[in-house]
Amino acid sequence: MKVIIDYRERKSGIIRELAKHDIEVDEKQLLIGDFIIQTKDKDNNTINLCIEKKTQEDFLNSIIDRRLLKQLIDMKEHFQNQLLIIEGSKNLYSMRNFHPNAIRGILATISVDLKIPIITTRAVADTAAFIATITKRLEKPRSEISILKKRKPLTLKEQQEFIIESLPGIGPTLSKSLLQEFKSIKNIINAKEKDLKNIDKIGNKKAKGILNLIHQKYE
Repeated sequence: MKVIIDYRERKSGIIRELAKHDIEVDEKQLLIGDFIIQTKDKDNNTINLCIEKKTQEDFLNSIIDRRLLKQLIDMKEHFQNQLLIIEGSKNLYSMRNFHPNAIRGILATISVDLKIPIITTRAVADTAAFIATITKRLEKPRSEISILKKRKPLTLKEQQEFIIESLPGIGPTLSKSLLQEFKSIKNIINAKEKDLKNIDKIGNKKAKGILNLIHQKYE
């Protein structure tokens, strides 16, 4: 897999660093972003990741001249996946006469409003190592890199509790109490209001809410 890199990044030394990780690069003039990683999914559809890299100094400068958000919005509009790398080892909040809240606000806008992940790296070598890690990860089949563990199927008892918990005002404790008292979901559904109120912490409001949900016509 190749990493497409903007030719202007050559002077940063990152091409040399990427070579240490056996990453092949293709230098081009990129109008958006500094790096593009492309791969294929199992259906042979192209998946791309565009990376905008800023040194800490450039990050702060681009806030001042308002380049940053425009660049990131362009990246968002043209690529499926985006990433911002901020490179440097200094304390970002003490580098310029910026109020810390202004920097926090920009970071929040990027990560929350634009939903673009932000990664910080210490130096060029660290940035290259991170890009290499992403590239090699994307080369693997999706099933191999899934971080989601499959949940064990619910037991019958857990399924019953789950269904009763969906009733108005009923949490895990009351769900167990109802099932212990009435022995089955069917008996709970067929219960009268006075029977429901025999359960501790189920008063008029909860009992009426349960019965209303059970008997209300679906429209």
